[in-house]
Amino acid sequence: MIKSKFLIAGTAILLMASCQNNKKENEKKSAFLDPSTMDTTVKPGDNFFLYANGKWFKNAVIPKTEKGWGSFYTLYNDNLKNLHSILENAAKSKAAKGSMAQKVGDFYSSGMDTLAIEKLGDTPIKPVLAKIDAIKNEQDLINFVADGFKEGHGDLLSFDVGADDKISTKNALSFSQGGLTLPDMSYYLDKDDKAKKIRASYIDYIKKLFTLTGDSLNASKYAADILKLETTIAQSHSTPVELRDPQKNYNKMSVADFQKLMPNINLTNVFAKGGLKTDTVIVRQPKYYQSLSSLIKSQPIDIWKEKLKFDVLNDEAGALTKGFRLAKFDFFGKVLSGQLVQTERWKTIVNNADNSLGDLVGQLYTEKYFTPEAKKRMLTLVDNLQKVYAERIQKLDWMSAATKTKALEKLNAFVKKIGYTDKWKKYDDVEISKDDYYGNLQSAKKHEYKEMIDKLGKPVDKTEWGMTPPTVNAYYNPSYNEIVFPAGILQFPFFDFDADDAINYGAIGAVIGHEMTHGFDDQGRQYDATGNLKEWWTKADADKFKSKADKVVALYNKFTLLDNQHVNGSLTLGENLADIGGINIAYDAFKLTEQGKGDKKIDGLTPDQRFFLSFAQVWRMKTRDETMRVRLKTDPHSPEMFRVNGSVYNMEAFYKAFNIPTTAKMYLAPADRLGVW
Repeated sequence: MIKSKFLIAGTAILLMASCQNNKKENEKKSAFLDPSTMDTTVKPGDNFFLYANGKWFKNAVIPKTEKGWGSFYTLYNDNLKNLHSILENAAKSKAAKGSMAQKVGDFYSSGMDTLAIEKLGDTPIKPVLAKIDAIKNEQDLINFVADGFKEGHGDLLSFDVGADDKISTKNALSFSQGGLTLPDMSYYLDKDDKAKKIRASYIDYIKKLFTLTGDSLNASKYAADILKLETTIAQSHSTPVELRDPQKNYNKMSVADFQKLMPNINLTNVFAKGGLKTDTVIVRQPKYYQSLSSLIKSQPIDIWKEKLKFDVLNDEAGALTKGFRLAKFDFFGKVLSGQLVQTERWKTIVNNADNSLGDLVGQLYTEKYFTPEAKKRMLTLVDNLQKVYAERIQKLDWMSAATKTKALEKLNAFVKKIGYTDKWKKYDDVEISKDDYYGNLQSAKKHEYKEMIDKLGKPVDKTEWGMTPPTVNAYYNPSYNEIVFPAGILQFPFFDFDADDAINYGAIGAVIGHEMTHGFDDQGRQYDATGNLKEWWTKADADKFKSKADKVVALYNKFTLLDNQHVNGSLTLGENLADIGGINIAYDAFKLTEQGKGDKKIDGLTPDQRFFLSFAQVWRMKTRDETMRVRLKTDPHSPEMFRVNGSVYNMEAFYKAFNIPTTAKMYLAPADRLGVW
């Protein structure tokens, strides 16, 4: 599943002209672009992101509890406040046992009762640690791993049930690489000083967790053993760029052949214990499982037990006492992300409630904060951009008629999900108690696992959502050929009822176009109209696409920040294609509106200038250096400055809107401008 993480969607919008002239209306519209945040000492042709956001970027202070700050962070925090109110009211409601209000309210109460959590200490995880202590040999080890998934603490084997990439109507069991704690393989294998410092801090973190369980005597040895083992595991991992190749990561085989790949792990036993009833699997990264099988045999059983214990401690630290929570924050929050102070407790619990009981929380959220009218208006906008996209495909000068026909077929087959699901999930088997936060989390995990394996052997349910309604995000899913916009992101700064068309199209319009373009980026284009991973392009057209995509890679590879670290153009290719395509599609749709056809200024700005400034100010974000370093290694999205600049400097309309001279620092000659969709 291709998901555009943390930076994508929008809200309900009216396709209306902005023609009211009274002073009050103009004052209202003025608020949607904040001139005080702009830095007009920067020329728009030299760095448009800083021209639009420079003063804000210079003066903004990232809150101590955050990894960054800006438009997405403020929207996310506003949503948390709304959810907080809902959960607090539910907690006070004395609702009937088993009701939505009881479950979400008691979940929240249990998480906020830190006194009860402190009294328990590490008692909640002692039974699991005792099971690990009882492991005597390799078979015991595999039995523990296999049993763990249905109990809420699976390890080493990473699998999921979802649509088969090449038979999108059928659910398949897919295995992916796992076994690591740090963000990706490079954190174990890089030799630079920053990587060494992070690994040293990681050692300290492991030691802290074991010390908190009372085993300080052996903590240093455990930490060294675990880092060494995970470093060996990392050598079997695919890189983030390699993970983006859907064909390379589709290796379908019989369970018998999978067993041959990993002879030291009894799959018959694993599948039986996990309730996995299938004779065929998809192995995303076979090298990992070959290595894991070898390591099961070659590594001492005691080291594996140390690794399993640490994984439990690390996974459950957030549900335990302040000491565990602080130890995890010190490493993942401070060292890896640069965050100065732990997130407020209520925010953590609200977020966990959404993760654990998503459709229950979502129903209460949408009842209050998302109307059927908003859903209808959003669908109208999506339909409008879809029509514009079709026109652009028809006008492409590099694609043959045969491939255009297939592309239009896929575009017209898009499934559009807006706001929230029409089929809410049930949590009847989830037991929620007001005084057992750890138990509540485990019950939700068991439910999630059962829900997943129950899909095996059944047709794919394409009504299912991959995000909860309050989520500030959106995604395109190629196997479903769908674009999905949860209610949580369908609000300002992406859309506002009172904003003029330039503002809304520059924000939400570009974001919707972005999601649509994911269906035709370097990954999404490999899936057909029915969601199957299948070649539907002529070879000549595929070659032309690749040639154009390679130029996008080359352009973004040149972008640098921090201490001259480069954006990885190959890792970010899909998002960059979606950004460039999205704003072009949104602009064409904007030009169909009355305001887009005219030249009336608002606050001294032309409609086109407002469109591009709206786009740039939506991406107004500032990120801590530590977090940005992780993003540059692992995030398929480019940093916000380059999401803006990389898009607008490839558009003729932008050059005309701001009268960009050929001498501008970021000027691209027409022949050098990148355009795929």
